[in-house]
Amino acid sequence: MLTSLKIDNFTLIDQLELSLQPGLNVLTGETGAGKSIILDAIDTVLGGKASGRLVRTGSKKAVIEATFHAPPAVADWLTANDIPFNGDGLRCTRELTTGRGSVRSRSRLNDVVVKKNQLEELRRLLVEITAQGQTVQLGSVDAQRNWLDGFGGNPQLQQRQVVAQAYTAASNAQQALDRRHRAEQQRQQQLDLFEYHAQDLSGANLQEPDELDRLKQEHQRLSHSVELQKQSYEAYQVLYESDGSFDSCSDLLGRVEQLLSSMQRFDEDVTPILDLVSDALAQAEEAGRQINTYGENLETDPTRLAEVEERMSYLKQLCRKYGRDLPELIEYYQEIQVALDALNGDGQTIEALEAANEQAQTTLEAECAKLTKLRKKAAKRLESQLVEELKPLAMERVKFKADLSPLESPQTHGADVVEFLFSPNPGEPLQPLTETASGGEMSRFLLAFKACFTKVDPIGTLIFDEIDVGVSGRVAQTIAEKLYQLSQNRQVLCVTHQPLVAAMADAHFHVDKQVVTNGKKKTDERTVVRVTGLDEDARREELAQLAGGRSHQEGIAFAESLLAQAASIRET
Repeated sequence: MLTSLKIDNFTLIDQLELSLQPGLNVLTGETGAGKSIILDAIDTVLGGKASGRLVRTGSKKAVIEATFHAPPAVADWLTANDIPFNGDGLRCTRELTTGRGSVRSRSRLNDVVVKKNQLEELRRLLVEITAQGQTVQLGSVDAQRNWLDGFGGNPQLQQRQVVAQAYTAASNAQQALDRRHRAEQQRQQQLDLFEYHAQDLSGANLQEPDELDRLKQEHQRLSHSVELQKQSYEAYQVLYESDGSFDSCSDLLGRVEQLLSSMQRFDEDVTPILDLVSDALAQAEEAGRQINTYGENLETDPTRLAEVEERMSYLKQLCRKYGRDLPELIEYYQEIQVALDALNGDGQTIEALEAANEQAQTTLEAECAKLTKLRKKAAKRLESQLVEELKPLAMERVKFKADLSPLESPQTHGADVVEFLFSPNPGEPLQPLTETASGGEMSRFLLAFKACFTKVDPIGTLIFDEIDVGVSGRVAQTIAEKLYQLSQNRQVLCVTHQPLVAAMADAHFHVDKQVVTNGKKKTDERTVVRVTGLDEDARREELAQLAGGRSHQEGIAFAESLLAQAASIRET
């Protein structure tokens, strides 16, 4: 239940504090007096759309604070969302701050900052705002389906979630199958290409990244073997054993060694030099022996030379063909081996995906069938209850049907099209609601519709914005009585122009616009909205004004009769 409302700098309201009562609260006033601004403030504080125009001209910030008595469902929600609650009440605050052509919004629950989606969840537990303008919503098959599911209660809403999950699973299975079908041709083409490359490269026996460099060296040696043999023999003669035409390096170093050995007998200082020459002699002799062995082992091998040239040519051709050097080509060969394993691996086949898709579609259809069954039961109850609610509203012979027809294919919300059909007059066929009901009939339908939902909804406050527009006389009286009946189990806040409705109120508020002056100049005048709680005398005056068309005394007498009649109805 909404217990109080504080508003600062919101549209035409500078400051306002309003205490609301249990039961039926009504707001009355001239057209354009600002009654709807109060409802706009309630909508805004509970997460409604914010814009800069909602901030009072000349101000930078608007603040709205609404305090609610929290029923058990709200208390549980607050606990689940880690919002402190000690049982004293729930304080909802929203600040709108303008700046640089935009508006910033911040919402708090008991001083804890919350997100918009949290407010939307909480709003469904606190307040329901109904206006005659909801005619457009009533004509929406989506809205009608959602209302029917809400009327069905938790089992139906839970089954709808099950359907949504089954729909997601079925959609994913279908998409996976479709992707596989679309990719199959590409996959086969890729597979063929990789298999061809793998076969082509496997015959090349690619193992050593430096094979081409090694072959180049071998080719150089084989193609110059004669020159290498000749040169190695000449080097051997120079180093170790000459043909007599000159002294070899070993002969010369040997003679130097003998001289230094003789000198060493007389001077030990030449010992290091002798050691160097001895080492050089040993190295020259070893080098001579090795070069001699190298030359003796060199052979000309035309067959091997041809093999090397052929292998080099083949490897170079492969590198050009694949646009890679030899190390990169070996790496690519390894990669396509892995890719072939993946393409031919143990992933799901088309047959497996088809089986999974068929199972998912079957599950979705089964869950949709369960939801349809629940909807049909809820539709029967709604039809019966709504007709009973409409009878006291001067619609005794009305017919109503929540019609269900199958969709071509299941959707996330099920497999049903829900459409409200209505016939207000005997002998007339059932037709879509918005094509049949007049403005007055729609007002009564909305009221009866909300009355049905109060039996399954935990909402503590029902707000009606001019729900009685377009009716008068006996129908207006039945609407007044229906609103009062609703207020016995819910707090009801109603904006009305009907004196019959206003007379039934437990608390009556008058809304009007006033011009105030903040300075001496006429340009300092500002328009503000004021809300005044009415006592009994003021109520009589207000009801007389609402009735209109009479002298003041007649108006007062009529107002007193309305109040007496309302008191009698409340007693009975």
